[in-house]
Amino acid sequence: MIRSAILAEKAVAKAATKAAAKPAASAAGASAAKAPSMSTEETTMPWEGWFTSFLKDKLGEERFESLRRSTVYMPDDPHSLHQAPNPRTKINLTDDEEGPTAQFRYPSPGSQPPVEQPTEDAGTMYEDPYVTSHYTRDTARRGLDPAFPNPDIERLKLDLLPEDDPRVQEAKAIFEEGAKSSPGNKGMFATGKSDYDPQGLRASMSASHEALNESLDANMPDHLPYPDWWTKQDEIIAWHKERGLPVPIGGTGWGTVPREGRIARW
Repeated sequence: MIRSAILAEKAVAKAATKAAAKPAASAAGASAAKAPSMSTEETTMPWEGWFTSFLKDKLGEERFESLRRSTVYMPDDPHSLHQAPNPRTKINLTDDEEGPTAQFRYPSPGSQPPVEQPTEDAGTMYEDPYVTSHYTRDTARRGLDPAFPNPDIERLKLDLLPEDDPRVQEAKAIFEEGAKSSPGNKGMFATGKSDYDPQGLRASMSASHEALNESLDANMPDHLPYPDWWTKQDEIIAWHKERGLPVPIGGTGWGTVPREGRIARW
């Protein structure tokens, strides 16, 4: 018994030495390995189905099929009741056995190029990948903040008020002085001077009203939207002239109540 244990120990040591002598795959070689586009056609479990083959050989095809249908739940299931389909299993998409088939995970996802999903429209991305702020180009909500109103509208309001009123004069002085909040730290942080963003809009501590207004001005929409009746101008004019009615400015009809809604129900 002792001799057998010694021989076994020598065999294990020899196998371990032989395995250690094999050159290990380098990290570069491992990363350069290309993933296969489809799963292997050879089974990794050659012993699977040995009992079924044994019974079929001893009982015959007909008797084995009768026994299988009387004992197996859902004998015609193409996946053999496996929750995850076998990669080599092909499912017919039609009743024709020679028709098209579908196969699980083909081609292999690892062999496909990565998906390129743009986060923004072309031409609106910043060169700096760390610029993720939206307020610098949020023109839709510009002037809605009571603490940061639209200067043009505020100027019109002050021009409509009596100029000799001291309160109006004080309000005009404050308006001309501009906003005092958020002056920006000019790039001076606790860690020292920072020059990665000359405008100072990448960090809230360095942002200023002047830089924000300049950024919003550069992102203001410059397109001219057309009303929905723009393509029906001739039709609208002809309809009113035929009935001797004055031609309206643009197309009307929005907000009108239909005839059924104007009929009394009592």
